[in-house]
Amino acid sequence: MKIEIPTPLRTYTNNQPTVSVEAATVAQAISALTKLYPEFTKHLYTPDGKLRSFVNLYLNDDDVRYLPEREETAVKSTDTLSIIPSIAGGR
Repeated sequence: MKIEIPTPLRTYTNNQPTVSVEAATVAQAISALTKLYPEFTKHLYTPDGKLRSFVNLYLNDDDVRYLPEREETAVKSTDTLSIIPSIAGGR
């Protein structure tokens, strides 16, 4: 499957906009990504191993937080996982 990397985090993937991994679930895909690029881990996970609250994952067009299986959702080789960091700002 393909994982789309947002521009601010591409420095951790050697500036690659997408990374291909083999995985059966969303969680396995993220694990495969962090094995390939260990520096990515601290930007995705808290020290206790939970996905950071400002990191949004979309499987194709679906927000993983709202899928019944969440991070354990099965994936296919043709799927795309997008990592979208939340952006705060304004007044």
